[in-house]
Order: sequence, then structure tokens, then C-alpha cells
Amino acid sequence: MKNIILIVTFVFLLAGCKNNKPVDLTQKAGTAKKVETVKVGRGSLSSVIKIPGQLKPFEVVDIYPKVNGFVKQMFVDRGSVVHTGQVLMTLEAPEIEEQFQAAESKMLQSQEQINASRDRYYRLKAASKTPGAVSDLDLVNAQSKYQSDSAFVQSEQANVNAVRALKDYLVVRAPFDGVITERNVHPGTLTGPNFKQENKPLLNLQEISKLRLEVFIPEEYSDKLDIKDDTIAFTTDALPGQIFRADISRSANSLNNDYRSEAIEADVDNKKNTFKPGMYVEADIKVSSQVQSFTVPASAIVTSTERKYVIVLDNGKARFVTIKEGITNNGITEVFGDFKGDEMVMKNPNSEIKDGDVVSQ
Repeated sequence: MKNIILIVTFVFLLAGCKNNKPVDLTQKAGTAKKVETVKVGRGSLSSVIKIPGQLKPFEVVDIYPKVNGFVKQMFVDRGSVVHTGQVLMTLEAPEIEEQFQAAESKMLQSQEQINASRDRYYRLKAASKTPGAVSDLDLVNAQSKYQSDSAFVQSEQANVNAVRALKDYLVVRAPFDGVITERNVHPGTLTGPNFKQENKPLLNLQEISKLRLEVFIPEEYSDKLDIKDDTIAFTTDALPGQIFRADISRSANSLNNDYRSEAIEADVDNKKNTFKPGMYVEADIKVSSQVQSFTVPASAIVTSTERKYVIVLDNGKARFVTIKEGITNNGITEVFGDFKGDEMVMKNPNSEIKDGDVVSQ
């Protein structure tokens, strides 16, 4: 009896299984993936990039001695404010003094000689008016001697001027207004072109009432600046919470070989000594596209270890287009790549989408 009941139960279960269809849990091959797209735009973008910069003296000079000598007097020290032509220090060189005195003595001697030869020539010339009083040869010789002595005087005068100029080098003067920022000698030091103290200058002079803000613009932005109209806003950690501005004054118009960047400068007024030369700043540089270019949402750009690209819908399939980024502003990025202008790109692509996958909007 029990066997009959088990057989009947098995028959009913088998009939129930035939009426239920199996569930297909796999996705059908070739099913298109749904994606959100946006059309490639076209226009000119402008933006602000942040670049580190440095404040430098408007003028700076290392002062070295022109002649050998001992430091006699120092009139300035580190921090001294000086003006153009002001005496900074004097040197002492006895041999130069002796050369100058010798040159002046020769100059006086040559003047005495020319005075004598000139008087003799004019006396003979006056006497020659009387026929037979002076021979023509004596007159010619006197004239030659006078001209020779005149040339000798000019030569000695040039020698005196040269030694005087050499003597003037013993007095070191400021070439422009500024501040002494470095001093490496003291009275009694033997210095000169052949006695440089570890290749250090005697003094370092900097003009700090006006500074140069130097910024290096990366190559990709170097053609997007208008130095005639652009203003740099900058901040410095030394003066937190303050924003300063300066107009771009000049540019190198050339890329350096080390960092492939272009140097630009802005003149910064510093009459109140707000800044110190050597300060690092963060500069905001305005850049703008000079031509109409393609644009896409910043979210559409995919960055891999090999390249940057966007995914274009091409006849229902995903196509990867390698791009180079330009300016980004308000979530829109300037891109350079193989575009015609009517493409639809995925707005928010992900790594699961492969090149050639079937997709739909």
C-alpha cells in the first residue's frame, strides 16, 4: 500500500514540473547597453590656472673689484640703503698711486718740451721773413719737432687719463638705488680680480622698491595668454588672507629647455616694503582659447595609464577617441582629437565599456 502512495505522489510532482518553464538568468548576447550621451560642443573657453611664482629684485648686481688692493674703508653694511653714485667702499693700492704720479710727471715734462719747441718754431718763422736770416731746412726741422712734441703731449695725456681711470676704480660706488643684502669683506682685506674670496662678491646690491614677479607658464597654455591685457592675482603664505595684483609686463617669447615653459614677468610696486625678494607666491593666470575648439563635459573624459580618451557612439557601437585636454571651466573641458563636431559622446563612461561594445542612448 505504501508503495502505491509513493508512486502516485511522484507522478503528480512530475506533472507539476512540466507546467513550469525554466528561468533564463543570463543576458542575451548582443543586448545593447543603455548610456547617457551628450553632443560634442564647440566654442572658446577661458579659465584661471594656479601656478607657483617667485618675487625677485627688479635689479640685482654682484659688486667685484676691478683692481687689486686692500680694503681701506667700508661705508655700508648689510641692510644699508644706498643711492646711485654713493661711495660704498674704498681700496688702497700704493702701486697705482705711484703710476699716477709718474704719469703726471711725464705729462709735465712733455708740456715743457712742447713749450720750448713751439717758441723756437715761431721765432724761426718770424725770422724767416728776413731774407737769408734762417735757412729753409732749419725752419722745417723746427716745425717737425713742434709737431712731434705735440703728439707726445697727447700720448702722455692719454696715459694720465688711463691711470686716473684705474685710480678711480679704488673708489667703489653704487650703480643704482637699492639695499645692500650681502657683505663679504672687511677693512684690511686683500681683494681684486686675482683675490676673490671663494668667488664671492664684495657686496650684493638689490633694488627692492620694485620687484619682478616671475612665473613659468606650461607649454600648453603659453599661446593662450594676452600679456597686453592680462593681470596676475597672487597670494603668499607670508601674508595670508591678502590678494595682490600686478599687470604682466613682459614675456620671454621662448620655451626653456628644462621644463618646456615660458617665463613671464609682472612688475610689483614695493615702495612700502610689503614683500621681500625671494618670496614664493601662488599666481592666478587667466588663459583663454584663441580659436573655436571642441568641448565636452569633464566627466566624459576617461584617464587610463596609457592615454586620455572619450567614448563616441558610432553606429550603435562604442568607439574610443584619444584626446588631449585644454582649458577646463565650469565642468566643460576643451579637447583636441579626431572630431567632426556632430559626435555624441558618453557623459559618464565607465571601465566596463570596451571599444566596440554595442550601446544605445
